Parts: sequence; C-alpha cells; structure tokens
Amino acid sequence: MPPLNELTNFQWDLRLSHTRGDSLLNKKLWKKRIYSILSLDSHPGHIALGFAVGVFISFTPFFGLHTPIAIAAAFLLRLNKLTCVTGAWINTPITVVPILGLSYKLGRFLRGRPVNELPLSGGLEWHNLAKYAKSLILGTSILGFCAAIIAYFVCYYLVVRFRARDVAQAHLDDEMKEVGEELD
Repeated sequence: MPPLNELTNFQWDLRLSHTRGDSLLNKKLWKKRIYSILSLDSHPGHIALGFAVGVFISFTPFFGLHTPIAIAAAFLLRLNKLTCVTGAWINTPITVVPILGLSYKLGRFLRGRPVNELPLSGGLEWHNLAKYAKSLILGTSILGFCAAIIAYFVCYYLVVRFRARDVAQAHLDDEMKEVGEELD
C-alpha cells in the first residue's frame, strides 16, 4: 500500500503562475513526474493500475473534473494517487477535440445511429455537450478502456525496466523479493 503522504513526496510545481495547460506542455516537469512515478516505493502492478485508471478518467467528457475524479477514484479504490492524477492528465487540450470526435462517432455507431460529426459550435462546456451525452459517454468509455489497458502494460513494463537499470531501485527490488512481493 502506498504511503498516505505520497503526494507530498512528489515535487509538484504548483506556482500560481502555472496553469494546468502550462504544466501539461512543460517537458521538464513531465520528465520529473515520470521519474517520480518510476521510482515510487510500490509494486509495479499497483503503480500501473493507478496510472491506467487515471488514463481512463482522462477520456471522460467531464472537463475540469478529471483531477478531482482521479483523486476520489484513487482513494476509493486504494490506488496510487500520484499515478492516478498523472494518468488523468494524459488527455491534453491538444488531443481533446480529436478524441471527443472519435468517441462521438464510435458511440453513434454502437447505438445504431447514423455516424455524424460532433457539432462543437458552442464549445466544450458540458451544457453544450449534454444533448450528445449517450453517444459521448459510450464512445469515451470504450476508447478510455482500451487506452487504459495499453497504459497499464506500458507503465508496468517501464517501471520494471527502470528498476532493473537503476542501482538505487535494485535495492528496493531485493527488499520486495525478501518480503514476498513479486515484481514481474
């Protein structure tokens, strides 16, 4: 189980001058986050599951609520909060519109409706998207689930690979093997 203060162990850059969009596009900050995730003191499966749940949440059309939903899911499901929140930030402002469009088309197709373009003339606020909710939620759920499965295996592989190459993490691996936790 991850420590209760794991979010305080991670050096979040929450200066008032940074907005969520700025931090999503900051390469140096992302490298720091990825290194922090890969070096967490937890089982790789636990780290990867938190990340995968966050990725699923990032595909939902509830903009502005991804981070609170990820934190709530991490607490309710006893997942790693850092990886869950980071996964929820995968769907950036650059990728939102194409993913929404594809999700809408997939949802329409699966509901047996004619496949149309998602009209985004009113913006991405929920009151503008509410009339397309059934198709959007169906499509985003399926795409999010597929992305979460891929994210789980990629994250798991990266954590195991990072630990095998990092000398400091090799000691952690040895300790985890001694107490009976498997890393593979």
